[in-house]
Amino acid sequence: MEYYLDENSGALFAYDDADAAEKFAPKHLKPISEKRARAIIEELNKPSPISMTVEERKWRDGELSSVMWLRERHRDQLEIEAPATLTGEQFKELLVYMQALRDWPQSADFPDALRRPAAPPWIAEQVE
Repeated sequence: MEYYLDENSGALFAYDDADAAEKFAPKHLKPISEKRARAIIEELNKPSPISMTVEERKWRDGELSSVMWLRERHRDQLEIEAPATLTGEQFKELLVYMQALRDWPQSADFPDALRRPAAPPWIAEQVE
């Protein structure tokens, strides 16, 4: 495989063999090594900061939506004086988690998915 770079546009071209490159490649293209071509491709395939931000906001919005029912159920149970499913401490942990999710986009760690706010483990055991 022969690789060429258009230094003006940054476009990368690949040809199966040297004959094809000689016949079809525009003359202004600069030949480059396979290693350099792979590095360019790897860089182009990295998620952009904008797409990472959009994806993290989608994740955050989904997480908030997925726990709102817990907050609402607890508030409703207290309002009608029914036995509460959550303890007072669990409810507080839930509210702290929800606030951490709201604050996530302003965090210095945003949008690093490895640094997301962590849900209290007991949330996974709750059933709608």
